[in-house]
Amino acid sequence: MRQSELFTKTRREAPKDEVSKNAQLLIRAGYIHKEMAGVYSYLPLGLRVLKNIENIIREEMNAIGGQEIILSALQDPVLWSKTDRWTTAADVWFTTKLSGGSDLGLGFTHEEPLTALMTEYVSSYKDLPAYIYQLQTKFRNEKRAKSGIMRTREFVMKDLYSFSRDEKEFREFYEKCAGAYKRIFERVGLGERTFRTFASGGSFSKYSDEFQTVCDAGEDIIYVHQGKNIAVNKEVYTDEVLKDLGLKKEDLEEKKAIEVGNIFPLGTRFSDALDLMYTDEDGKKKPVVMGSYGIGPGRLMGTIVEVLSDDKGIVWSKEVSPFPVHIISISGGNNDVVAEADRLYDLLKETGIEALYDDRDVRAGEKFADGELLGIPTRLVVSEKTMSEGGIEVSQRANGAATLVPESGIVDYLNT
Repeated sequence: MRQSELFTKTRREAPKDEVSKNAQLLIRAGYIHKEMAGVYSYLPLGLRVLKNIENIIREEMNAIGGQEIILSALQDPVLWSKTDRWTTAADVWFTTKLSGGSDLGLGFTHEEPLTALMTEYVSSYKDLPAYIYQLQTKFRNEKRAKSGIMRTREFVMKDLYSFSRDEKEFREFYEKCAGAYKRIFERVGLGERTFRTFASGGSFSKYSDEFQTVCDAGEDIIYVHQGKNIAVNKEVYTDEVLKDLGLKKEDLEEKKAIEVGNIFPLGTRFSDALDLMYTDEDGKKKPVVMGSYGIGPGRLMGTIVEVLSDDKGIVWSKEVSPFPVHIISISGGNNDVVAEADRLYDLLKETGIEALYDDRDVRAGEKFADGELLGIPTRLVVSEKTMSEGGIEVSQRANGAATLVPESGIVDYLNT
């Protein structure tokens, strides 16, 4: 894509009412637009990043047997009343009334509707297990919408629900999903900083596993055991819990962290309430054992910016970045340089390498500053100097390392 055709522009300053680093940088770089507190729109570059994160999540969920659907965001209170969550979760709901006077809610999670749906497809042990997920917009009446895209009132959530015959089958998948989450965080560049964390299950279960990324902008306090690569959330940091996990207080480090994912054992709470039963091999009826597994792609995007950015701007990993390559043409009015940069752009396009091409007629300093702010991992510079030296200057956003690569070898270099 030619940067001169991109309708968004970078900004020198962030909005004065935006306090979180992720939102400040993403707004300045033209990735997102703030509509109101806790509500953001994704612009072309931001949507590319969000979709890349969603695709990583999708690939890992499919690899462990997940099947993707999309459920309705509009929710009937009759169904939710069966689990008492229409009223007990009243502080979370965005609700309204239809013209006929009946109540309607905007879904903040989907255990109830999916469990009800599965009653039409599960009757025998032969129908299980099943692992169903979606990447779908959720709405929550968030009281603390102040952390940029990490805590919003409207957001995309990957929520997967497992349906198993018994506890053993459920636990096997639970661990598979935990492994998939680990791979997701590694692929987006947060693997070394993210810990599986023993935590409270909130309204869903007594206990759960969170995945917490160590960051000073985090709202949670966790206690990390570096050697075992696990942590304990402060809310369940008791002697009893530490004993169960085989941990000693003196081996743990206190850290601030951002919750980037969670997995919940649900047991039979929802299957009992909504009559999701199956007949086992002996002809006996049993409730389906369930689990819930969540990751917010937007929250993950914001966390990447909080953790990996530097004083110059955003730093994306290759798999997440809106483009893998950023071409910068420094022509100084030299048409030969422009022609060479155009040829490079066309060459990469022909070989399947997407690039953002800064072909704008602006000062070199502005191009370099915008490149640092945008955070695309690999920068290719074409200038009179690089042409005289017979190559293209290739530099890495993460560490600034630069080298001169002959144009004849640039495709092979970028594909390694």
